[in-house]
Parts: sequence; C-alpha cells; structure tokens
Amino acid sequence: MRLADGRLAALSWGEARAPTWLALHGWLDNAASFSRLAPRLASSLGIRVVALDFTGHGHSYHLAGDGGYALWDYCHDVLDALDALGLERAPLLAHSMGAGVACLLAAGLPERVERLVLIDGLGAVTTAPSALPRQLRKGLQASRRPRAAAPRYADIESAVAARVAGSASPIDAETARPLVERNLEALAWGEWRLRSDSRLRWASPVRLTPDQVLAALGAIRCDVLLVEGQEGILGEREGMAPRRAAVAELKRRVLAGGHHLHLEPERVDAVAETIVAHARDAERI
Repeated sequence: MRLADGRLAALSWGEARAPTWLALHGWLDNAASFSRLAPRLASSLGIRVVALDFTGHGHSYHLAGDGGYALWDYCHDVLDALDALGLERAPLLAHSMGAGVACLLAAGLPERVERLVLIDGLGAVTTAPSALPRQLRKGLQASRRPRAAAPRYADIESAVAARVAGSASPIDAETARPLVERNLEALAWGEWRLRSDSRLRWASPVRLTPDQVLAALGAIRCDVLLVEGQEGILGEREGMAPRRAAVAELKRRVLAGGHHLHLEPERVDAVAETIVAHARDAERI
C-alpha cells in the first residue's frame, strides 16, 4: 500500500472492510516485522492489519532536508496513515521503537488510539537531564559529518549475515530475513543496496527524560497489553518497573523469546495466541 499521498509504504493483511489495526515497527526494521504475526491475527480476529514503513525505513520516503529523525515525528506518520485510511481511531500493534511512538500518541492524542498492544517496548529511550550536554554533542557531531553511503552486498545472504552480526539485540538469520529482504534494493550490476536512510543511525541531539516518559505513560487511559520476551530488552532492567506501574490499564505477559519474538518462527504462534486471547477478553468486558 501507499499512504499519505504516497509518502508512506505499508503492507496489509486481511479484508479491506474489516476493522483495522495499525502496526508500528522498531528502529531500522520495517513493515515486514509483522509478516508472520499479522496473518495469524487477521485470521483469528477477523481484522485487517496495516503495517507501516516509518519515514526513512523500508519503502517509505526519506526525510527531506539535512536534519535527522526524532521519535515524536513518527507520530505524524501514524496520524497521516489514520487519516488516509479514513479512521478516527484504531488499535496500535507496536514493537520496540514503534511502542515508544504508540505510547506518545496515546498520551498526547488519546482520542485517536483505541487500544495498545506493545511487543517488547514500553515508552522511549531516555537521557537524564544531567546528560543533556553529552547527548547534544553526540547529535550535533553526527549531523555535521558527511552522510554515509548506503551499504551494498553481493547477495541477500550477505545482507542477512550483516544484519545478524550488527544487530543491537540478538537475532538469528531466519528471524531477520523478512526485515532484510524488504529493506534491499536490487542494483543493475547484481549487487543489493539498503533502502533505509543512513541518518537513522545518527544520535538524537535531544531525548525525553525519564520523568517525561513516566508522565506520558501515566496519561495513557486505554487498554494496554505488553508482551515481553524473556530474553528481550525489557525484563527487570532498571527503570522498567516504574514504567509498568505508571500505566493504569496495563496487562503484562512474558513469553519465551527474544526482542523480535513476534517474528521468531518458533515463537510467533504463542505471541499470536496471547494477543488474540486478550483481544477477545477485552471485547467481553
């Protein structure tokens, strides 16, 4: 699909007239993050899942100008997609960075968010106020360097291997493959090039503080399901307990799997079953 006057790309599963959920992927991922989970949800719940490529990711346009990407800017991608689909509000199915975007939108414009289903993500990456000068320095320096050329690979397998080796969280080749394949562009001479904008790797000059994230989470009033991976990035990490406590309507489920448990072939069924059971329970209330 193309949305927002062609600016955003998306993948869709389910009947076009079915109730629509928007799916929001993580940093450096794309809509294929939901390629194994979404068909299961569409079939079991009778819904349509529309998974976006955020700006700068996958097949979506890159940001105009020379600036970088800010987390809150992705809220406009979600709002533009809702408007293009003719939706006043919708459930948000969100992973990692996408969960941070979903939480900000649910806090700031709650009338546009029906419910949240968060996968191994809750709120945004933060910087303590005392660390602002150091973070600002990193962001400014990154934006002043020449923009890096998109990496190229001899074949798809080489690109998959590079993603596995360079991932910020552990991921195996079979889990990474859908993400990598959607993010590759074939060149005329047989090589493959990454589609994603190299500026996505720039350090953010400004981040929200821990207190600001807690305030945003505390403002969420819709139903929230948080599905964590036992080997994911949340768990009992410092600061996670206060975040979970801040959300009034949070239900937490911890399942076997890593950060991308919704894309792991051997874990996706359990993730789907958990989301379907929660959705059906919520409909009965």
